Amino acid sequence: MRKLLHGAPATAVIALLCAGVFAVAAFDARSLSDVIWTSRLGQTFVLYGPLVVDTPFGYLRALTSGFLHVDISHLVVNLFVLVFIGPVVERFVGTGPYVAAYLACILGGSAAVLFFGFAQPTAGASGALYGLMAILVAIAARNRADLRAPLVLVAGNLVFTLVMPGVSLWGHLGGMVTGALIAVPLTARETRAQWWGVSAALAITAMAIAAPVLA
Repeated sequence: MRKLLHGAPATAVIALLCAGVFAVAAFDARSLSDVIWTSRLGQTFVLYGPLVVDTPFGYLRALTSGFLHVDISHLVVNLFVLVFIGPVVERFVGTGPYVAAYLACILGGSAAVLFFGFAQPTAGASGALYGLMAILVAIAARNRADLRAPLVLVAGNLVFTLVMPGVSLWGHLGGMVTGALIAVPLTARETRAQWWGVSAALAITAMAIAAPVLA
């Protein structure tokens, strides 16, 4: 694990945050299999359209939901994907732009859920992870590497999203589209281009989150 996370401090912190949030929620819920509606933290962090609109600072759920997981298997699968592809992306683009891109992909996934699945409760890091997959394809292209492996990874996960019940289709697609849109500037060697790209993505996704709140 230490070798996997070498040179990727933000990925390690994100993994610890996800694990820590789950531990607190699971302790409160007294369960490893249902921590959303049976814990106070889960109820506060989950992305659910009516609560986004009707509770104070409900728009923050668009971000907090990206660190909350439904059950232990959901957490383990997402952490596995995170530590597998997160360090590759972070080492290539740098920690600062990586963190900004990760947050933008969370918000992009949340925005898609609020627009197309408003009444669908959603939680998990998957939106951000699908964004990282799209960025991984761009990294392979920049390095003139074989694109088959990252493309198969993307395609396999899209199929999983479509066939598995209870999976947030819009959260996954929103995160992936956000990652794809910022992939070119983010993987550029010019730091200014990276920051322009992720800053624009953060601004646009934040405005998209605010739209249903202000409506």
